[in-house]
Amino acid sequence: MKAFPMFLRTTGRRIVILGGGEQAAQKARLALKTDAAICLAFPGTPDEELSALIAEGRITRHAGAITPTLFENCALTFVATGCPGLDAALHAIAKDAGATVNVVDQPDLCDALTPSIVDRDPVVVAIGTEGTAPVLARQIKTRVEEMLEPRLGGLAALAGRLRGAAAQRLSPRARRDLWRWVFNDAPRRAYTADSERAAAKMIKQAISAGGAPASDAAPIALVSTGTGGRDMITLRAVQRLQEADAIFCLALPDDAILELARRDAERQMLNPDIAPEPLARLLANPTETGARVVLLTGHDVASSPQIAALTAALAQLGSKAEIIGGHYPQSARSATQAA
Repeated sequence: MKAFPMFLRTTGRRIVILGGGEQAAQKARLALKTDAAICLAFPGTPDEELSALIAEGRITRHAGAITPTLFENCALTFVATGCPGLDAALHAIAKDAGATVNVVDQPDLCDALTPSIVDRDPVVVAIGTEGTAPVLARQIKTRVEEMLEPRLGGLAALAGRLRGAAAQRLSPRARRDLWRWVFNDAPRRAYTADSERAAAKMIKQAISAGGAPASDAAPIALVSTGTGGRDMITLRAVQRLQEADAIFCLALPDDAILELARRDAERQMLNPDIAPEPLARLLANPTETGARVVLLTGHDVASSPQIAALTAALAQLGSKAEIIGGHYPQSARSATQAA
């Protein structure tokens, strides 16, 4: 990556926009989504849209000289005059003042790049291509818009209001299980169906009861990585990796696969020749304290004798395991079965 993705705090800070035409108006529309104080710096007469925003008091106007004081307590500066030469000159002034700058249509002059945004406030998805393919970013934005229900931000805000109560009553692991249930199960369905009251009641009852309702899901997932990289594992496997507290690897997986896992999950490489019985005990031990475990293996979990023996050993210990296969072409499946 040539640009590190992050979100800038805007509360109690300013966003300065240098310009007065359509480009500046576009940045003003974006900035108005935040809680920053927005200052338009432009010596001439701004266009009608910007003039209306000034008249409504939604943004302020600075018509004087561009000096370093203009950029004090500034979270971000947009340079958007529409004139490349003037933009470059204003960029130099803003940089001398220590501002973080975005110059419209000049990525080489940008400290910050403007992403395509999917807004489900307080849930925000930002999509960037480092300025190389804005059309592609908009295509991805469209797909994400379709994936995320319009009311999702409201559910996230509700969860935020209840986080304090959950922190007081629940252990860290119980809190993770609670929020996993909230965003995967009945509360999310209720909120999506326009029943905020029902969703809030479910969450409060779960907190009072000491955690989310018991899940029927097996605490151990035996996940095949298929015959290659991250594009060979299933969506369910991705979900289990993101839920896992501990990840064991029978073979060195593609780094891209581990990128799909929770960053704070414990990870351990195993000898691929480990016998089923000790492997079963190793996987079952963390589940005694409520942990969720994933075993990553290159075996075809649907047909491998080794995995069948491991499943039997887990059953003898009273542990349930979920089998999640990867994508195996028929030739690869036959070779795995032969092995």
